[in-house]
Amino acid sequence: MSQALFDRPFAAVAVGRPVRGEFTYAVPDALGPQLAPGVRVKVPFGRSVSLGFYLGPAPAPPQAVEARVKPITAVLDREPALTPDVVELCRFAAQHYRYPLGEVLRAALPPGLSAPREERQARPDVVHVAVALPGAEPLALHRAPAQQATLSYLLAVGGRASVDEVAHAIEGARGHLRALVKKGLVRLEAEAVDRPVAEGLGSARPASLTPEQASAVTRLEALLAAGGFSPVLLQGVTGSGKTEVYLRLVERALEQSHGALVLVPEIALTPQLVGRFRSRFGPKVAVLHSALTDTERLRAWQHLRRAEVKVAVGVRSAVWAPVADLRVIVVDEEHDPSFKQDDKLRYQARDLAVVRARQAGCLVVLGSATPSLETLENARRGRYQHLHLRRRVDDRPMPALHLVDLRVERPRTEENADTEPPMLSAPLRAAMTETLERGQQVILFLNRRGHATFVTCEVCGQNLKCTDCDVCMTYYRASNRVQCHYCGRAHPLPRQCPDCSGPLLQLGVGTERVEAEVADAFPRARVGRLDRDAVTTNERLTDLLSSFARRELDVLIGTQMVAKGHDFPGVTLVAVLLADSALSLPDFRAAERTFHLLTQVAGRAGRGQDPGRVLVQTYNPEALPIAAMLRNDFDGFSEAELRRRRLLAWPPLTRMAAIKLEADVAERCAAAAQRLAAVATRALPPPSVGVRLLGPAPAPIARIKGKTRWQLVLKAPTHAALAGPLDAIERELPALPSGVRVAIDVDPGAML
Repeated sequence: MSQALFDRPFAAVAVGRPVRGEFTYAVPDALGPQLAPGVRVKVPFGRSVSLGFYLGPAPAPPQAVEARVKPITAVLDREPALTPDVVELCRFAAQHYRYPLGEVLRAALPPGLSAPREERQARPDVVHVAVALPGAEPLALHRAPAQQATLSYLLAVGGRASVDEVAHAIEGARGHLRALVKKGLVRLEAEAVDRPVAEGLGSARPASLTPEQASAVTRLEALLAAGGFSPVLLQGVTGSGKTEVYLRLVERALEQSHGALVLVPEIALTPQLVGRFRSRFGPKVAVLHSALTDTERLRAWQHLRRAEVKVAVGVRSAVWAPVADLRVIVVDEEHDPSFKQDDKLRYQARDLAVVRARQAGCLVVLGSATPSLETLENARRGRYQHLHLRRRVDDRPMPALHLVDLRVERPRTEENADTEPPMLSAPLRAAMTETLERGQQVILFLNRRGHATFVTCEVCGQNLKCTDCDVCMTYYRASNRVQCHYCGRAHPLPRQCPDCSGPLLQLGVGTERVEAEVADAFPRARVGRLDRDAVTTNERLTDLLSSFARRELDVLIGTQMVAKGHDFPGVTLVAVLLADSALSLPDFRAAERTFHLLTQVAGRAGRGQDPGRVLVQTYNPEALPIAAMLRNDFDGFSEAELRRRRLLAWPPLTRMAAIKLEADVAERCAAAAQRLAAVATRALPPPSVGVRLLGPAPAPIARIKGKTRWQLVLKAPTHAALAGPLDAIERELPALPSGVRVAIDVDPGAML
C-alpha cells in the first residue's frame, strides 16, 4: 500500500456512529505509515471502541485540549477499504441527505467490513464431494450395514457424488462417510461452486441490431470514447431492446479495460438481467444485492476492489461498488421507486449514480420505457441527452390494449352482496381460455397480496385493524390468519367481530384469492404466484422465474414484481386486474406511479413471435393515467401531469424535504412537530425566495408499529433554498424530548 505523507500527528476520522461531524485523533508513530484516506481504523469513542474511517490529516487542536486527544487504537486494513471516488460520493451523500458521514461510509461497505475488526478474505463457495477410492469394496463392510449401504450408493452413481446428494439418499450418510474416510475407502474433496445461469434466464447475442439500437449504440460509444461526464436518457418502449444496448456499451468499455456499473431496481429483476450479462461476459460480473449471503457479497466486493472483476450488477446499494476505472454507469428502469431508500440513509440511487458519474467524469445512461418526470424534465431542459427506441425488436407490434369496465363486468348483485364478485371478468376468462388453448402464457397483475385485503363486520361495519398500526389487516386463507403488512403482526382470523360479536366479511381481493380463482376456472393450467409471500428466498425467486421462462408454468399471478422488466417470449396475454387500486393514495406521485406500473406490466405481452394483448380492468376508465395508458400516450400523460405539478409547486418543478417524526406518546410527537415547525418558520427566507412550509400534520398513516407519526414538508425552487430551515431544524433536534425520533428525508419518494 502506498504510504501517506504526514506533516501533523493528528487525523480526521469519521466515526461509524449516528453522530455528525469529523473527530480528531492522535496518530501513534507506529500507525502513521499505515494510514491513507479510506482506511478503516479502530478508535475509542465514549466508553467503547468504534469503527472509524481515516479521512486525512487534521490540524493540531488547541494546546489546552491536545493532551486529551485520544489516539487511534488500530489500523484495520492493509489497503483502503473505500476507494477515493467512493469516499467522495459518500461526502456528497452525507451533505445532501443530511446524514452522519461515518454512517454513510459504513453503509458503503459490505457486511463483513462494517464492524471494527480486520478484513477477512471471503472464501469461495465450495461443495464437498465424496470419492470412492480404488479397491473400495462394500462386501468388506458386512458388519457395518449402514456404511456398506453408503458406499454401495456412492459406487452405484459412478464413485463420485456430493455429500449433500448422498445424505439426501441415505439417512445419517454424513457420519457414515466420515467413518469410511477413516477406513481409507473414501476421500472428501472440496470443489469451488460454479453457479451457472439458470436455464431460460440467459440470452444469445443477436446477429444484428435494429436501426434504432444501432444508432443508440453508436452515439453512446462515441460519448464513451470522448470521455467526460455525459448523462443520457435512453427512452425505449417495452421490448425495444434497451438491455442489448447496455450489453454492447459494457462490452465496448471492457474492450478498453474500463469498468461498468449496472443498477436495477429490485432483486425480482436481478436474476434475468444477471443471466443475460453472465451469458455474455462469463464470470466477469459481480452481483450485489441483499439476498446474497454476507460471504457472497464480501467476495464480490473484494473482486471489484482488486479489479479482478470490472462489471458490477446490483440493486440500489451497488451504487457504492468499488468498480475500478469506472467509465459507464447504467440505471435500468430508472423510474422505479425502489431506487429510493426509505429508512436510515434515505438516498435516491438514481440521483447518486448521476452524481458519481459527474465526479468520475464518465457516461451514465438512464433507461426506461416510462421515464420519471424528474429525468424527463432534465432531458427537456437540455441537461441530459435524449435517445429514443420507438419500435420493438424485429418490428414486433405493441400489444393491443383493451378496456374492461368493471362497473359493467363486475357489478354487485343480490347474490354476491355479502362477498367479492369474481376478479376474473367474463372477457378475461374468455381471453385466458383462448390463450391457454393455443399453448401460450398469461400474466395476471394485481398489486395486492393475500386472499382478502380487509375484513369487516357485517353488523357494526368496523374493519379488523392492526393493534399497532393504523391500517387494515390482510386475510390469508391458506393459513386462516390475518396479517399486517407494515409491522408483520399476525394472528388467527377471529370467529366473530371483536367489538360486537357480529359475523365477519372478507372483502377486497389479493393475489392469493386470484390464484384460487384461476385454479377453479382452469384446473389443468399450471399456475405460479410471484409476490413477497410466495417468494421468500432468492433461490425460490430464480426457480419461479426460470420455470416460467422454460414454459413449465402457464399462468403467473403477481404483484408489481411481475412488472420489473422481465422478458418472457411465451406471454401473449397480460391482464391488469384492478388498474385503479393506487390512484386514491394520498401521494402527489400516485398518478405517475400508476401510469408507470400499468405500462410496464402491459409491456410483458407479445415479446416473442406471437402478438400480444392486454386487458385492463378498472372501475375508473376516465382517470388520466389509465386513459393515457390505454392510448399508449406517455407524452400526453407527462405533459398533463407536469402542468398539474407546476400549478401545485410539486417536484420536479420544486425541491422538497420532508421532516418525519414518530414517538410512542401521541401528544409528545405532536408537540415536537409543532416545535420544529415554529423553528423552521423563523428560519424561512423572504417570501420572494419561494420557500413554503406545509404542516405540521399527522402522517397519512398516522400510526405504525405502535408509534404515532407526524410530518412537515418544505418546498423551495432550489435545493440551496432549503438549507436555512433545515439547518435550524437540525440544531433543534438535540433539544427535543427523549423518545421522539426525527428523520429528514430530502427528495422524498413517497408521502405515506
